[in-house]
Amino acid sequence: MPVQRSKVVLAATGCGLLFGAFGPMPMAEAKPAHCVVESGPGYVGPCTFSQFGGNGSFTLSRPTQPILPNITTISVTMTRPGQAEVRGLTTWGVNSRWGSATRSRSDAACWLGTDFRICAY
Repeated sequence: MPVQRSKVVLAATGCGLLFGAFGPMPMAEAKPAHCVVESGPGYVGPCTFSQFGGNGSFTLSRPTQPILPNITTISVTMTRPGQAEVRGLTTWGVNSRWGSATRSRSDAACWLGTDFRICAY
């Protein structure tokens, strides 16, 4: 069941692991960052930045509340240099696909999708 699998990912993420296609991937220590998320109502402010997978992939979250309404975590997973796949984990445990993103040429901290922009400073 998709909801149960998502709950496992949530529990594993809390333990410092993220599960990918080839099994568990260790996450680096979370660091404070400043996030700019332009999608729906958007969010600008403090967040937590955690790298995973060893290839520049990362997640963004907020410690005590969702980063966006009903979105607890945003994951940017590198697919090749300068390209990523973006997903948002909902408060219901659904791993929602936002789509592909390209690293911004004018601001390397930002990733641009068709209808979203994500930056972590």
